Amino acid sequence: MLTNYLRIAFRSLRRSKFFSLINILGLAIGICSFLLIIFFVQDELSFDKHLPHAERMYRMDMTGRFGGNEFNIAVISAAQGPQMKEDFPEVEDYVRFRTRGYFLVKYGEDVYKEESVSYVDANVFDFFGINMISGDPATALKEPKTLVITEALSKKLFGDEEALGKVVKISNDQDYKITGVMAPLPQNTHFHFDILASMETLDEAKNAIWLSQNFQTYFRLAEGASVENLEAKFPEMVEKYIGPELERFMGASMEDFAEAGNNIGYYMTPVTDIHLYSQVDAQLGPPGDIKYVYIFSAVAAFILIIACVNFMNLATARSANRAKEVGVRKVMGAYRHNLISQFLLESLIITGISFVVAIGLLAVALPYFNELTGKVFSLSILATPTLAVSLAAILIVVGLLAGSYPAFFLSAFQPASVLKGKLNIGMKSGSLRSVLVVLQFSISIFLVVGTLIVFDQLDYIQTKKLGYDREQLIVLQNTYVLDKSIESFKNEVVANSYFKSGSISGFLPIRSNSNNSAMFPGRNPKSNSTTSLAMFYVDYDYIPTLGMELLEGRNFSKDFGADSTGVIINEATAKQFGIADDPIGQELGTFDGDDSDPEDLRIKVFKVIGVVKDFHFESLKTDIRPAVIFLGESTSRITFKLNTIEYAEAISFLHSKWDEFAPGQPFEYAFYDEEFNAEYKAEEKIGEIFGIFAGLAIFIACLGLFGLAAFTAEQRTKEVGIRKVLGASIGSIILLLSKEFMKLVLIAFVITVPLAWFAMDAWLQDFAYRTTIGAGVFALAGGLSFVIAWLTMSVHSFKAAAMNPSSSLRTE
Repeated sequence: MLTNYLRIAFRSLRRSKFFSLINILGLAIGICSFLLIIFFVQDELSFDKHLPHAERMYRMDMTGRFGGNEFNIAVISAAQGPQMKEDFPEVEDYVRFRTRGYFLVKYGEDVYKEESVSYVDANVFDFFGINMISGDPATALKEPKTLVITEALSKKLFGDEEALGKVVKISNDQDYKITGVMAPLPQNTHFHFDILASMETLDEAKNAIWLSQNFQTYFRLAEGASVENLEAKFPEMVEKYIGPELERFMGASMEDFAEAGNNIGYYMTPVTDIHLYSQVDAQLGPPGDIKYVYIFSAVAAFILIIACVNFMNLATARSANRAKEVGVRKVMGAYRHNLISQFLLESLIITGISFVVAIGLLAVALPYFNELTGKVFSLSILATPTLAVSLAAILIVVGLLAGSYPAFFLSAFQPASVLKGKLNIGMKSGSLRSVLVVLQFSISIFLVVGTLIVFDQLDYIQTKKLGYDREQLIVLQNTYVLDKSIESFKNEVVANSYFKSGSISGFLPIRSNSNNSAMFPGRNPKSNSTTSLAMFYVDYDYIPTLGMELLEGRNFSKDFGADSTGVIINEATAKQFGIADDPIGQELGTFDGDDSDPEDLRIKVFKVIGVVKDFHFESLKTDIRPAVIFLGESTSRITFKLNTIEYAEAISFLHSKWDEFAPGQPFEYAFYDEEFNAEYKAEEKIGEIFGIFAGLAIFIACLGLFGLAAFTAEQRTKEVGIRKVLGASIGSIILLLSKEFMKLVLIAFVITVPLAWFAMDAWLQDFAYRTTIGAGVFALAGGLSFVIAWLTMSVHSFKAAAMNPSSSLRTE
C-alpha cells in the first residue's frame, strides 16, 4: 500500500508542477532560514558550558551607588581573590585577569600590535582547561615577564621556528620570555586572548586596597558548596574590609556612607550566564543578550510558520481540483484514514524535497551568514547527534503540520455531493485561507517595522549632536613610541595645510576610554557629594581639536603656569557638586599618592577654570555622567582635525611623517567616527539580520500569494471572459481579481501596528537617548508590503485580464 501511496503522490506532484514548485521553494527558503537562526541561537546558548566544572564557576561582580551614580561592574580589587580563598571554605580556587590595552610586540626588526592581551594568575590554564601545545601549564606564568601566546601568534611572530624560550620586546623596551604556546579557546567562550602575561609582573597585583577595582576575578566553589550561603557572607566582608578604608579615606563609617544614599555590594555571576545575562561594565569580552536569542527564535518560528501556511493555503485553494479524485476513491472503497495517510505522505515528500533544497541553499548562505554574525558555522553541525535528531523531528512536525488541514479537509468530502458536481470548495472555503494570509503578512509587516526602527535608531545615534565634532577627525595610534619627539611630530603634521589642529591624548570620548576615580567638592572627602566620575587627561589643544563648547571660563593655556592644578568640568559635574551657579574658581579634591599604599594617600586640590557643554563619552544607552578634564601627559594617541576632504593624500602625508619619526614602527590610524560607530556594532548586525529575514519572510509570503493569485485567475477565467465581452477594462478586471487579497493585507497592517509599536518601544527603552516611533515608519512598512503584494498578484491578474475572450470562454 505504501508503494501505491508513493506512486499517487509523485503523480500528483508532476501533475501540478507549478504549485509543487512554489511549495517546495517556499518551504526550502523557510527551512534554510530556520536552520541559520537555529545555528546562531544554539551557539549563543552554548557559551562557556564546555569549561571544566562550569557549574561551580562564578565571576564576582560589584554593584552599588556612590555620589548619586549607580554602578555595576565586573571588576573587584586585587586583594579580594586571595583573601576570599583564605576566609571562605566555599572557595576552592580563584584566578584574576588584569587587561592593559594592547602590546607592541617586537621580534627582530618586525613590530606587531596585539590587542588581545591580559595579565593573569599562573593557574589560569588549569582553571579554564586551556590546552597547551608546548610549555608546562603549571609553571609557564610563575615568573615575572613571561608570556604564553596562541599558536596563530607564534606562527605570525616566528614562522615554523620553536617559540619556547624566545625573547620579545614589549613596548620597545621590556624583554619578555615566551614560556608556552596555547591552543585557541572555543569560539563559544566569553573571552579570548592571544597573549597571556604573568600576573607576577605587576606590582598592582599586590595592591591591598579594596576600594581600587581593576581585576576581573573568577572563583571555583568547592563541591557541594552553596553560592547562596557564600553571598550571605558578603555584607560582613564589606564591613570588615571596606569599612576601615571608608573611615581612613573619607572619614565616614559604613552607617554614614549608607545614610548619604550610598551602598556597596557583591554578587556571584555563574560563568554560564555571563555571555547572555550579564550586561555590566568592564567585562573581558563583548556580551550577547538573551533578548536577541528570544527575538531570533521567534523570527525562526515565524518564517517556518509562513512557509507552512503557504502549503496549507495552496492545498485548500486547490481542493476543488481534487474533490473528484476523493469522491472516486471513496466510491472505490477507500476509507478516510487511507486518504488522510495519502495526503500526509504527499506533504512529507514535499517537506523532504524542500529539506534537500534547503541544504543546498544553506551551503551557499553560510559564508555570508558567518561574515554577518562574526561566527564560524559549517554544514558539519547538522551531523551532531542532538541536532540531527531534533531536525528529523522538526521536519516530521513541519510535514504533518503543513499537510494536516488539507488532509483532514479533503478527506471529509462526501462522494455523492462531489460526483454530482455540487461541491466547489476552491474559492468558497476562503475563511481559513484569509486568516492564514493575514497571519503571513502580519508577521512580515512586523519584521519590516522592526527593521526600519532598528535602522532609524542607528541613524539617530550616528547623527545626534554629541557635544563635540566627530567629523573629519583622524586618530593615530601607538604614538607613545615617538617618545620625546612626539610634540615635534604633531607640530610638523599640523603645519601641513591638510590638517587644522592636533591633540596628544590617550583619552577619547568613547566608552571605556577614560579613568574613573573619586572626587569631592572642596577639600573634604566626607562630603555627601563625593562621587566616582570620569577623568580625561589631555593637552592644551584637546578642546579646540574636538570642537567642544566652552560654556564658562577658559581652556588650558601655556600662559597660565598654574593650569597643572586646574580642571575643566562638564555640566553634569557642576550639578553633582552643587556649583552650577558659580563654578569658576571652585575647588575640587581627589586622592593622590600611591594607591597601593594606604598610608601614602593624600588629598590633592584642583581649581575649576572652565565648564564644557555636556558631551557623550559613553554609550547612548546611558545618561551623561560627571566628567573632569585634567591637563596631563597621556601619549598613546594623537587626534588630528582634517582641513580637507582629500583623505588619501592626507593619510599618505601622515604615513610619510610617521616613517620619518618612528621608522619600523606600525602605522595605525582610524577615523574617529568609525571608532564611535564600532560601539554600536551589535545593533547594526541586529538590524542587518532583521532586514534579511524580514525580506525572506515577505518573499515567502508573496510566493504563496503568487500561487493563490494564479489559482484565482485560473478559477475565474470564464468569468473574466464574460466581463470583457460586456465591456470591462483590463484595469477593472485586475482590481477585481486583486482586491480580495489587498483587503487581507490591509487587515494584517491594522492588526500589526499596535503589536509592533509595543515591541519596538520596549526595545528602545534600552537607550537613554532614542528616536521616536513616528507614523512614517508604519506607513512605509505598510505601503511597502501593500505594493509588493499587489505587484505579486498583478502578474496573474494582468495575464488573465489580457487573455482573448474567445479563449477564456472556451476554458473548462
